[in-house]
Amino acid sequence: MNKKFVTLVVALLGVVTLWAAEPVQITINTKARGAAIQPTMWGLFFEDINYAADGGVYAELVKNRSFEFRPDHYMGWSVFGNVELRNDGPFERNPHYVRLGSSGHSAKWTGLQNEGFFGIGLKRDAEYRFSVWARVPEGGKAMLLVQFIDQSSQGEHQEFAQQRLMVDSREWKKYEVVMRSPLTIDNAQLRLFLTNERGATGTDVTLDLEHISLFPVDTWMGEKNGLRRDLVQALYDLRPGVFRFPGGCIVEGADIETRYQWKNTVGAVENRPLNENRWEYTFNYRFAPDYFQSGGLGFYEYFLLAEQLGAEPLPVLNVGMACQFQNWEQESAHVPATAEELKPFIDDCIDLVEFANGDVTTTWGKVRAEMGHPEPFNMKYLAIGNEQWGEFYFERLKFFVEAMRKAHPEIVIIGSSGPDSEGENFDLGWAAMREQGADLVDEHYYRPVDWFQKSMYRYDDYPRTGPKVFAGEYACHDAGKKWNHAGASIYEAAFMTTLERNADIVHMTAYAPLFAHVKGWQWRPDLIWFDNLRVARSVSYYVQQMYARNRGTHVVPLQMQRTPVGEDGLFASATWDATAEEWIVKVVNTSVDPLPVHIVLDGVCTVDDVAQVTTLDCSDYDLDNTVESPNTILPQQSPVATSGNAVETTIPAKTFALYRIGAK
Repeated sequence: MNKKFVTLVVALLGVVTLWAAEPVQITINTKARGAAIQPTMWGLFFEDINYAADGGVYAELVKNRSFEFRPDHYMGWSVFGNVELRNDGPFERNPHYVRLGSSGHSAKWTGLQNEGFFGIGLKRDAEYRFSVWARVPEGGKAMLLVQFIDQSSQGEHQEFAQQRLMVDSREWKKYEVVMRSPLTIDNAQLRLFLTNERGATGTDVTLDLEHISLFPVDTWMGEKNGLRRDLVQALYDLRPGVFRFPGGCIVEGADIETRYQWKNTVGAVENRPLNENRWEYTFNYRFAPDYFQSGGLGFYEYFLLAEQLGAEPLPVLNVGMACQFQNWEQESAHVPATAEELKPFIDDCIDLVEFANGDVTTTWGKVRAEMGHPEPFNMKYLAIGNEQWGEFYFERLKFFVEAMRKAHPEIVIIGSSGPDSEGENFDLGWAAMREQGADLVDEHYYRPVDWFQKSMYRYDDYPRTGPKVFAGEYACHDAGKKWNHAGASIYEAAFMTTLERNADIVHMTAYAPLFAHVKGWQWRPDLIWFDNLRVARSVSYYVQQMYARNRGTHVVPLQMQRTPVGEDGLFASATWDATAEEWIVKVVNTSVDPLPVHIVLDGVCTVDDVAQVTTLDCSDYDLDNTVESPNTILPQQSPVATSGNAVETTIPAKTFALYRIGAK
């Protein structure tokens, strides 16, 4: 028999089988209103990992701007000529600065050069604000030549933009100059020269420099100590309901001394002390010995960003414990579990409420007002401890809960169930949170595809009393593929149907981690990837966006044939949007075959003649968006006809389909 004929017959039989397949019926009970969906349902979790803050969303382009990196205070800098490091500068908690002196020869130069974070990214015709605290200690005037350079240039000049800045004070003052870049380059450097050799008195001039800074003028909301516009725009476009910060494991620190301390990150940016980043030495295969926290992106900026995003701020504070993963059963690594020893940590929690919400006449409310925000930030939530577990955590947390309930009973307290998604420590964590009266329990699960396949109904049988759920960190990856790809994203979309269906107990969620620099990551997968000039929103990002921008106001009950646990198939959830007067139906096909679907809105005779469907095609399993190709996989929107009170359609393989169906 002719092989081509056989192939054609097989193909036709496949088509006949497809058309003959019984559609899966999804019946929406339009007369019922389930749980209200919390505004905080779909949110963001920010941690300074993968160079997310310094070198990332914090728009500072100079690395080690105050010469405080350790043990090498010149890390990030090249120095030449007569340069001296000194430590009696104008900022008590950042005392180091450099003194530039005469090179001793007219043909020699004194200066320094900064490499930035994996280079300095500059855009053609964009403006950049260079600033520096400087003085001429012996009086007179000194000229500083500020240059943008291309170290790899094969042309006549390395510099492609420069400005002169005159320093004319014996006292420390801040000087600024705005520079325009004539080209786009992702690996520029900043070079500074002391150019005049003689002072007004005839002696060799000396110039002191501290807090050397370079920001794009075009930051998010135009803030001088601002954030990178394109990265924050990606957050804004998600429409998050809650914004958790500053971490993550950095809240704990590798040890108590290097834990994140919010009080060190407010006030004048020049006087915020440097802190070692928890992720600096963690992985020897992704080593980052120059990874520090400048504090420039601090708690004031986090609260302000949450406000600008329209999200509830959710700070996480230390519970008196260093990272358990790095210290395990070492009692000595943590603060003793007594009220007296833990008092400074408890005070941090109480004082933070005052900083966020207090009147301008209070101690910390005044600090907030002086920073530019006299109105309160209206903080409602506080997480105490990040990812701790066991008695180490429970015996410390009880002192915090007792003190917070007494001082601020209005604050919603979030506790932790530890790093496991199930098992003994997880069960002990939930039991302890119930006993101590936590309002929400923070669950974390970075898991492979097979875990998600088995967890599509995770919250259907959860107890309906006691603390609510905060799915505070989660992401899917494939076996042997711990990176972003569409094949993992489709399972996240399917898993999120159980989050949405159970909105009566699931009040908050957040994918994690949020940001990753393509040259500086320590952990993956991540939601948003970037380099010095570009940004890529992953397929997982668009899954999150489709849910967050189509939240609805109430869960609507639905009935459909349930896919067996651990198998691929069809998963769905539905909500009612009282504002738009639309039903929102999310259907995820995780199988390798297209599936015919019949969506019936039971309880109404007719709906709008045309509904809108948004689809996300994840069928190319290993594919994702990158900074080189950021638009490879995007949601596609199109109209779909209705018939009476139903939509008859076919969901392609490995596709997330979202329907908005209007009520007549």
